[in-house]
Amino acid sequence: MSDQIKFIVDNLNKEPFRKNYNLITFDSLEPMQLLQILNDVLAEIDPKQVVDIREEMPEHTAKRMLSLLGILKYKPPGNATDMSTFRQGLVIGSKPVIYPVLHWLLQRTNELKKRAYLARFLIKLEVPSEFLQDETVADTNKQYEELMEAFKTLHKECEQLKTSGFSTAEIRRDISAMEDEKDQLIKRVERLKKRVETVQNHQRMLKIARQLRVEKEREEFLAQQKQEQKNQLFHAVQRLQRVQNQLKSMRHAAADAKPESLMKRLEEEIKFNSYMVTEKFPKELESKKKELHFLQKVVSEPAMGHSDLLELESNINEINTQINQLIEKKMMRNEPIEGKLSLYRQQASIISRKKEAKAEELQEAKEKLASLEREVSVKTNQTREFDGTEVLKGDERTIEEKKGISGYSYTQEELERVSALKSEVDEMKGRTLDDMSEMVKKLNSLVSEKKSALAPVIKELRQLRQKCQELTQECDEKKSQYDSCAAGLESNRSKLEQEVRGLREECLQEESRYHYTNCMIKNLEVQLRRATDEMKAYVSSDQQEKRKAIRQQYTKNITEQENLGKKLREKQKAVRESHGPNMKQAKMWRDFEQLMECKKQCFLKQQSQTSIGQVQGVYQNGLRALFKGLWNSNRILRNYKTLHFPL
Repeated sequence: MSDQIKFIVDNLNKEPFRKNYNLITFDSLEPMQLLQILNDVLAEIDPKQVVDIREEMPEHTAKRMLSLLGILKYKPPGNATDMSTFRQGLVIGSKPVIYPVLHWLLQRTNELKKRAYLARFLIKLEVPSEFLQDETVADTNKQYEELMEAFKTLHKECEQLKTSGFSTAEIRRDISAMEDEKDQLIKRVERLKKRVETVQNHQRMLKIARQLRVEKEREEFLAQQKQEQKNQLFHAVQRLQRVQNQLKSMRHAAADAKPESLMKRLEEEIKFNSYMVTEKFPKELESKKKELHFLQKVVSEPAMGHSDLLELESNINEINTQINQLIEKKMMRNEPIEGKLSLYRQQASIISRKKEAKAEELQEAKEKLASLEREVSVKTNQTREFDGTEVLKGDERTIEEKKGISGYSYTQEELERVSALKSEVDEMKGRTLDDMSEMVKKLNSLVSEKKSALAPVIKELRQLRQKCQELTQECDEKKSQYDSCAAGLESNRSKLEQEVRGLREECLQEESRYHYTNCMIKNLEVQLRRATDEMKAYVSSDQQEKRKAIRQQYTKNITEQENLGKKLREKQKAVRESHGPNMKQAKMWRDFEQLMECKKQCFLKQQSQTSIGQVQGVYQNGLRALFKGLWNSNRILRNYKTLHFPL
């Protein structure tokens, strides 16, 4: 479980999630946060799943996640009852349910992205049969299925192109090269056209050249058709010759054959054919299928470099060493009975290989016989085409012509030669069977000799095997003792490590406490030294020393501050006493300002109505009032200065 959580945390901290979790913070997440992380991973696989689960009902969230997990072919562990538990755990965000899902998704993200992409186009919509009765719906459904099949084909082609090793850069280079060649050809055609235009009757000559090209193409087509017809004729002639040869052989076999020999030959042919059909051909077919499958796999894989080949060679060497080790272990564990069986198996394999070799020789002989028969028929046809008759001796020709059976001697010779070849093949079969029986006898005698020779070795091997079992049992006991001792030592080591860790922490605490105490002692020493100096200065009879004392300095500062406070209190008292007159003076100044503003307005209004003398009288009255107000103000200011700023 810890490895699973570590894998999940490592992948969530990478791109594209970048969560910055550790094992503790991830394990302490709430169920809603776990569900949101699961939804983020599903959204990375299928972008349609980007949802804030806080804004979605829990039932809808579980249904959506279950449907996507079903599309991705996730199989929860357990049976049907566990499936209900899985659904409930997915709804409530249970860790035992969410962790395996996250681990499975993060292991195969790229594969699941591809599967989710394909599911958008390949999940077939089931249309009820009653709706398919409508022609429009049926046609639409048929088009839908055709488009789905086309998508499958295009996707396969796209994947093959991706894995084929072709790069877009190479294709672009090829296209650019082809375009350059096209431009060169166009330019060349243009130059040729310009050169031809200077020739007289060039249109007629071009037309004749075009007709010549068409006739040459037609001639090539007719020659190809003629060759095909010749090949068909040749194959037909060969089939006719084979049928004729079979007819001749059957007539010859029926003319001078006994029922016993026919039955024996038929039985041999049946055995041979059954062996070829049941044993040889299936093995060859299976080997060809394996080879074809291997070649298809090689073709479908991308092009491999030198590093890939080196890696494959190293893997092959590792597998070969593992196979050799397993074979050695198997040989060490083999019983005497298995040793006997291995000998019989080896003998049977040798016999089967010899049987296959003889069957191949027989097949080659038959093929050779068939090829000779075909060659004979070809030669016969050639002689017939040459002079219309078969090549015979002079006497035989005349006798056969007289008897009216021209060609009988040649046919007789051919039948005798074919029967001789057939007898050779049968004799070869008999020799093969005799050789095989003799080989079996020799092998049995050899096996008995080897058994008698290996009997003391087997007896000694049994003793050694028993000793090996005893040693193995003793080794297992020692190993169990070692494991128990190692476990005890491991537990003691872990306890000692814990004690050492605790003592180290205690040592660090004591060390920090020591440094703190040392600093406090130094501070106290400094304070003590200052107190001692202060006492000496205070007790000293020297006035200069007393003045340097901190007590004297503090006393002086206290006195100065007390005097300053006394002055400030007196000043505060004076301000309080003069507050009323000052406020009255301020009111008088405001009234004076209003009066002057009023005089100004009056003066402006009466300027056009009154005479100059009247204006002067008003102006003089205003000035007198102004000077009177100024005099009162000056008197108040003098009183204020006397109160606040005494000499």
